[in-house]
Amino acid sequence: MELEAQIQTLISYLEESRCTVFFGGAGVSTESGIPDFRSKDGLYNQHDVQFEAYSPEYLLSHDCLVTHPKVFYEFYRQKLDTRTIEPNITHYALAHLEEKGKLAGIITQNIDSLHQKAGSKMVYEIHGTTEKNYCGVCHTRYPSDYIFSSEEEIPRCPKCGGAVRPEVVLYQEGLPERVVEESISLIQKAELLIVGGTSLTVYPAASYIDFFQGKHLVVINKGTLGRNLGRKADLVMTCGLGEVFSEVDRYFMKETNNLENCR
Repeated sequence: MELEAQIQTLISYLEESRCTVFFGGAGVSTESGIPDFRSKDGLYNQHDVQFEAYSPEYLLSHDCLVTHPKVFYEFYRQKLDTRTIEPNITHYALAHLEEKGKLAGIITQNIDSLHQKAGSKMVYEIHGTTEKNYCGVCHTRYPSDYIFSSEEEIPRCPKCGGAVRPEVVLYQEGLPERVVEESISLIQKAELLIVGGTSLTVYPAASYIDFFQGKHLVVINKGTLGRNLGRKADLVMTCGLGEVFSEVDRYFMKETNNLENCR
């Protein structure tokens, strides 16, 4: 099926669905200039000299934060500062769909909070966000740019002296329980689930798709898919998300509210 026909099929699914959910990964933000983690040009393959002694997974791990904090914060500041990054058409299209009552929520593996920057309200960040920081000792919260703007190698809490860390789920840490429960509940209620910009290779997030019992599963991803996802999907689109959502956005800007089944 040609891409144009696939987009029209997706639009028809969106039209008939009373509860649509979007589950997104790194590919949603790559068109904003944020590298993904595992592609050929992704973050995990951009090795600076000072980080060569460590694996990418270690640099974003709880062990690194505790054992080599100077290395952790330097890597974090260099690689995960998205303050100047702007949302792309996919972020804006999803926000417009929510405004029009065509999207119940976004479940994202991304930590850049670009969905909120584009205007989305119902966003479930299962891996946390770089927009929030807190003291690891007294749990006092600090502004979104606290770590990036701090001149200390290890940003400290003025109240207790503890290290201020990002509210990002690192390797070896569990996912936020409440967000996970709400995400799974939303997937269970969905009639249409759109999986975009992810190969679903990161667990446990990848397993959440198993809770979907709705009518249509749509996958939009340039790369290969894990867990035999392509076999389960009604529609698989191997293209950039922007190509799809620019057309979806153009069509649905005239639509009205229809979310009764998600309440």
